[in-house]
Amino acid sequence: MGVSLVSSSAFPIFFLFSLITVCLIPELTLAAGITRHYKFDFPGPRIVAREGDQLLIKVVNHVQNNISIHWHGIRQLQTGWADGPAYVTQCPIQTGNSYVYNFTIIGQRGTLLWHAHISWLRSTVYGPLIILPKRGVPYPFTKPYNEVPIIFGEWWNADPEAVISQALKTGGGPNVSDAYTINGLPGPLYNCSARDAFNLKVKPGKTYLLRLINAALNDELFFSIANHTLTVVEADAVYVKPFKTNTILIAPGQTTNVLLKTKPNFPNATFFMTARPYVTGLGTFDNSTVAGVPSGGWVTIRFLADNPGVWFMHCHLEIHTSWGLKMAWLVLDGKLPNQKLLPPPADLPKC
Repeated sequence: MGVSLVSSSAFPIFFLFSLITVCLIPELTLAAGITRHYKFDFPGPRIVAREGDQLLIKVVNHVQNNISIHWHGIRQLQTGWADGPAYVTQCPIQTGNSYVYNFTIIGQRGTLLWHAHISWLRSTVYGPLIILPKRGVPYPFTKPYNEVPIIFGEWWNADPEAVISQALKTGGGPNVSDAYTINGLPGPLYNCSARDAFNLKVKPGKTYLLRLINAALNDELFFSIANHTLTVVEADAVYVKPFKTNTILIAPGQTTNVLLKTKPNFPNATFFMTARPYVTGLGTFDNSTVAGVPSGGWVTIRFLADNPGVWFMHCHLEIHTSWGLKMAWLVLDGKLPNQKLLPPPADLPKC
């Protein structure tokens, strides 16, 4: 699972995810080996597709935990069986079994993410999901010199399943994570782990498209690059009117695309990228997959119920979901053929 998986055909695109358990002993940990759930690389593989592609992704479970995978932000038109939340749209994939997620990307392009959707396994089982425009369709902004996914996460020096299990037994809050990560690495501030920092080498005077993804479990994060201004061009896989800012606030599950114009006269300079927790925010969000709601705040949600199936609505701060801040929308079939949920696939996992 350590490579980019890129689609390039009008025919269905097949991917294979093989989940295994490995033991890590990086500088990131203070203890001996910590068990994690992924294969070879962390985060998981980058899936790159195009608007209109049909994806068939076979997930094979070789770990001891039940697993399901959610394709966060994909609209899943008439393909609710591929949405992924365990015990909502499917039973989880049990050890030794597999399931093929079959869906078509319709009317979407931009940056999303995929992640495990059972208990707290998404703390380490996640990766970028990048949707390019249809062939021949340009970006509605300056073509970047290069594109770079940057995915934020949280790290515990313990099994996250044990962390939430202890919290639910005691009734208290869970232990906070031991580190934040950028593309799986904690950076120079954690345990003096300078060698485990994500470094992005850039050329002076070039424009880069940074695809920012917050895969952290429980924290909204601020992101900035020292002495640089960022131009926001997309949020949650929806183009926005470009605007400039020095700092991005991004909630768990949210994605933001920004343009970075590098300095023209600093050929050997180093600038720090930082991500730090804080909670605040206000405004109106259209077509958003996640809305950040500050303490004491509120949000009004309005949507068109045009896609039959069962759709999981929950707080994307994982501890709140564990405490019960979740529900499901049941959208019934309409009268027209394209308003009806298709029958479940033959390999849909059983409980």
